[in-house]
Amino acid sequence: MSTHHLSRFLCFAVVGAVGTVAHYALLLALVEVAGVDPVIGSVAGFVLGALVNYGLNRSLVFGSDRAHVEALPRFFAIAGMGLVWNALLMHLFVDVFGLHYLLAQIITTALLLLWHYGGNALWTFGKRSSAGR
Repeated sequence: MSTHHLSRFLCFAVVGAVGTVAHYALLLALVEVAGVDPVIGSVAGFVLGALVNYGLNRSLVFGSDRAHVEALPRFFAIAGMGLVWNALLMHLFVDVFGLHYLLAQIITTALLLLWHYGGNALWTFGKRSSAGR
């Protein structure tokens, strides 16, 4: 991995941490305060985190000039697939393996980091080929 890509990945991870804070804050509020099921709370938090991450990734990490009308659906396609994986992994870790929901969410978040970076770097915010212009 080149220095540029490593630096961008680390910036992506930092920005992702901001989205993760939003995700976990909503997750904790829904589960601990509102009594919502942890899987549902995780999904709601995931959506909030995705919204935070789109804006920060577009401008700070990838410096994308791709129009929102093109980038936003791509971002949510990647996030949507991540959301499905998030729900499945949370179900597996919480309901099948009996892990505490916070530990399960930490493991799930770590597993999805590479998926989100790769999808967004290559497809959502990647440079368009001259044939695609």
